[in-house]
Amino acid sequence: MKTIAFFDTKSYDKLSFSGRENDKYSFKFFESKLNENTVSMAACCDAVCVFVNDNINRFVIDKLCEFGVKLIVLRCAGYNNVDIKYAKGKITVLRVPDYSPYSVAEHTMALLLMLNRKLHRAYIRTRDHNFSLEGLCGFDLHSKTAGIIGTGRIGRVFGEICKGFSMNVLGYDPYPSNEFVGEYVDLDTLLKTADVISLHCPLTKENRFFIDQSAIEKMKNGAYIVNTSRGMLIDTKALITGLKSGKIAGAGLDVYEEETHLFFEDYSDEVIHDDVLSTIISMPNVIVSSHQAFLTKEALKDIADTTLYNLDSFFEGKELKNQVL
Repeated sequence: MKTIAFFDTKSYDKLSFSGRENDKYSFKFFESKLNENTVSMAACCDAVCVFVNDNINRFVIDKLCEFGVKLIVLRCAGYNNVDIKYAKGKITVLRVPDYSPYSVAEHTMALLLMLNRKLHRAYIRTRDHNFSLEGLCGFDLHSKTAGIIGTGRIGRVFGEICKGFSMNVLGYDPYPSNEFVGEYVDLDTLLKTADVISLHCPLTKENRFFIDQSAIEKMKNGAYIVNTSRGMLIDTKALITGLKSGKIAGAGLDVYEEETHLFFEDYSDEVIHDDVLSTIISMPNVIVSSHQAFLTKEALKDIADTTLYNLDSFFEGKELKNQVL
């Protein structure tokens, strides 16, 4: 029986994996994130299973190899937290390339609807028996233009949802898909035209902070921006400037550029020493959720199914269809 060390584990992870019939693997669930200080927990394990905020750098990779760990399985699609170049030839890395695209796409629309119709503010008011409608005016999504950056499965599903609201849909992607329901345009045209901009692309060296001051200046006055992909796609300080000036009317963020040591944890009894995050959370036209767009029963099942498939493929010597390198 192979031993798999799960890092950054929450209750829903345990339910997804331990609630199945299994005679192949022994799971060790650790709440700690995998990093230089916790990698020793992986000693005597055959593989590690990691999530988006684990830090698999050179030191961690060397230690895993030293411990005899043969495999890193990511229970997510992105792998920007793994030093892929350094891992090459040393340890195998597998990922979950896709799972329920509806989970993230629907959360994206939920953020947009909440922002536009000020539902977060209305919820707080009515709990205080304040039934005033002052300051809660939104706009019809009907006939507005949604600009979707990244038209993989999630971006395409979000485009279909936008079509359901009778929105015009524009898309930008270096690799266009003939399944995309909208019209492809160049990035500048999308930024200048869209009433709502939604990010659905992986984080790469090329697009890190590509939504910066220059990109924001190109946007339509009063545009909304939603990010359910990766935090470092947006320069948060530039975003705050755009929000303060009114250039951006609102932002829905499920991710944040410095989320690694914060998201997925409870700091409600502590002072957060991150002035940028504290500023953006305090703004009335911003909604921040804690990287929860993926969190549906269907998505968790898909993630567990693919992760177990990846483990079986590796340890049974089968084709590694989801290999990163």
